[in-house]
Amino acid sequence: MPFSSLKEKLSSQNYYEPFGEVVKINATVITARGLNVSISDMVKIVSNTTEQETVGMVTEIDGATFYITPFSFIDGFSSGDRVFMDQEGMNIPMGEGLLGRVVNPFMQPIDGKGMINTSQFSPIIKAPISAMKRGMIDEVFSVGVKSIDGLLTCGKGQKLGIFAGSGVGKSTLMGMIVRGADAPIKVVALIGERGREIPEFIEKNLGGDLTNTVMIVATSDDSPLMRKYGAFAAMSVAEHFKDKGLDVLFIMDSVTRFAMAQREIGLALGEPPTSKGYPPSSLTLLPQLMERAGKEEGKGSITAFFTVLIEGDDMSDPIADQSRSILDGHIVLSRELTDFGIYPPIHVLNSASRVMNDIITKEHFQAAIKFRRLYTMLKENEMLIRIGAYTKGSDPELDEAIGKKASMEQFMSQDATLRNKYEDTVDSLIKLMN
Repeated sequence: MPFSSLKEKLSSQNYYEPFGEVVKINATVITARGLNVSISDMVKIVSNTTEQETVGMVTEIDGATFYITPFSFIDGFSSGDRVFMDQEGMNIPMGEGLLGRVVNPFMQPIDGKGMINTSQFSPIIKAPISAMKRGMIDEVFSVGVKSIDGLLTCGKGQKLGIFAGSGVGKSTLMGMIVRGADAPIKVVALIGERGREIPEFIEKNLGGDLTNTVMIVATSDDSPLMRKYGAFAAMSVAEHFKDKGLDVLFIMDSVTRFAMAQREIGLALGEPPTSKGYPPSSLTLLPQLMERAGKEEGKGSITAFFTVLIEGDDMSDPIADQSRSILDGHIVLSRELTDFGIYPPIHVLNSASRVMNDIITKEHFQAAIKFRRLYTMLKENEMLIRIGAYTKGSDPELDEAIGKKASMEQFMSQDATLRNKYEDTVDSLIKLMN
């Protein structure tokens, strides 16, 4: 082969891949230089001594120096290690093969059932649905739970929060919603939870049935970046099926762990702590995730339930407060009702669905309003009734509330394994109030 031809052939091939160099490492951030990067670029760090690799994201740039937050732990890496651009970027595989599987945020299987067949790639980070392209929420989304379907009716494309302290019954209610929801596709994101809870949730709360369900898991021992982007990856999976015209149930546990992951990242990068130590980025991140759910014209819908852990049952917690302002309704679980043996312990007086009045019938609306009024009267006069200070006949409406107390509590209670049809729930509520 002539020398000139060989030279042309070699020059047409790129045999050199540019790389940077690690200059400093601490427990949560890797400092590097030598690459032309942008914010949110994905990079790969390769150890010069052990050849082990890890992936990270560029989260801050200072001149020629850039800072990387790793997706995994960085034991064994040192200064001088090489940093390469990751060509795949923030894209994850998508496809029907994800249904029935348990995966990590990169859609890699962790259930021991072999590889997953996927047909395309989708970015983890996307813009929320444009405000003018959102469809009107005008259809009921049944979840099979009487107290929600009857008193806090949810619509297709609605975003609701489940607010509860620890040990009140969030996981049980989540399982009831996933099993009973009238949705062809279900996406469950378990973010920052204990590893022990994953198989327990599948077996106890879902009965081991993952039909038409994708479960994305980032446990508490994963890195903060893995927990943060686990939530975004799960929402991308829901969007993939929504774009095919399907109605998707998205349920995430929990928003608080997600915000805590961003708190760790933000504080490591020098952000100022504000209320309860959360940096500003923790609060601005919530709408970026939550606003991606909803109903889009010409496509399907994502009906989302986000659980929020309220420490010490404090509803003024900054994450709970911010979430409540973004969401289209909130379901509050009460420790008091748990103590009384009412499951699921939904405090209907402290809960609200902002779209309920637009999607239910007039008879249903009147029955729900009357239920709330009678239940409020019972709570306000509970002490008088218990000590025998109330005289029957003093207030006809309170007499009615006392007479229906047992039936109302029975309506609010439901066995965790049962699914109630929406029509049956509405009929029983109307009959009870009439």
